[in-house]
Parts: sequence; C-alpha cells; structure tokens
Amino acid sequence: MRERVNQLINFCTQCGSPVDHVIPKDDDRLRFVCKNCGYIHYLNPKIVVGSIPIWEDKILLVKRSIDPCYGKWTLPAGYLENGESVKDGARRETREEANATLGEMHNFGLFNLTQINQIYFMFYSELLKTDFSAGHESLEASLFKEEEIPWDEIAFKVIRHTLELFFKDRASQSYSFHMENLYFDRSWKDRT
Repeated sequence: MRERVNQLINFCTQCGSPVDHVIPKDDDRLRFVCKNCGYIHYLNPKIVVGSIPIWEDKILLVKRSIDPCYGKWTLPAGYLENGESVKDGARRETREEANATLGEMHNFGLFNLTQINQIYFMFYSELLKTDFSAGHESLEASLFKEEEIPWDEIAFKVIRHTLELFFKDRASQSYSFHMENLYFDRSWKDRT
C-alpha cells in the first residue's frame, strides 16, 4: 500500500542518519525509518482550527495577505499549535487574523480532508465588539450579510462548505454539529 507523503524526511531527527521509506515490523503503513538507529518518524495530519464570528445578522471574513489564495476571503482559521486546545487555537487565530474577540464558542463542524492530511475543526461564536481590524495575515476584515458574501472569492472549498452549512442551520434556527469527510480535487485553488 502506497500512501501520499506531504513532506519528505531525508535524515533522522534523532541521529542525523539517512532514513528509508518502509513499513516497519508490526505496522501497516509506510513510515520514514532511520537506517542507523531505527527511529520511526510518524507524519500525522495537520489540524486547522477556526471560527465563524457573528455580529447580529452578519459574519466576519478576512481577506488573505498570504499564499495560498492571496487576496481571497476566508473565515479566521489556521494551524493548531502544540500545547493549545482547539478552542484556544480558534480564539488565537481569530485574534491574529482579525483582531477580534469572541464570546462563548460552540462546536460547529469537523471536516476530514484525508487527501491532503488535514482536519478542520470549526466553531461559531458571537463577536464581543466590532472593533476588529485586519491582522498581519490579512488585507481586510469585514462583516457580511449572507447575500453579501463574495462567494466567487472564497479562498478554500472547505470554508465555502462551512459557510453554506452555517447559513442553512441559521435559516432553520437549528445548529447541528457537522462531521464529514470532504473530497476536492488536488489543485491549489481547490485544495481545501
């Protein structure tokens, strides 16, 4: 069985020797294994955490100032850091990207993107105030009503899907926790 490898490891992080890409004894997946010390280097999915910040009938989006998808709109989200809970990570990302403060956070969705080894965990929350502004990874931060969302300018398909689910839930006044496996084609534009 061959699995997609997001990053290559050429040398062992423990002893500096070259590694092989093999299936270790008593395992069922290819791993990077040191030829010298036998250390197994596990590559695990990246966890992305984010929020759907709400103010009245609007949500807060940020315009990306970094690639991928420079200049496209997204919800505040990014990689979870070590030592951080998913809620703390989503709060941090919202502060970093939109200088915004969230109230009580509610679980909204967990989306598995196995083809690119990512897991998205999204929350929804009321904004505590409207003194937000673009953070260092954003060109703009702005509130949008549903009909104002720049749908053709959304950076990632997983974010578009999250927004669609959110507005559907809001219309029915019944918020569900969504857990789905999502599959998109592999181009950068469609990656996540």
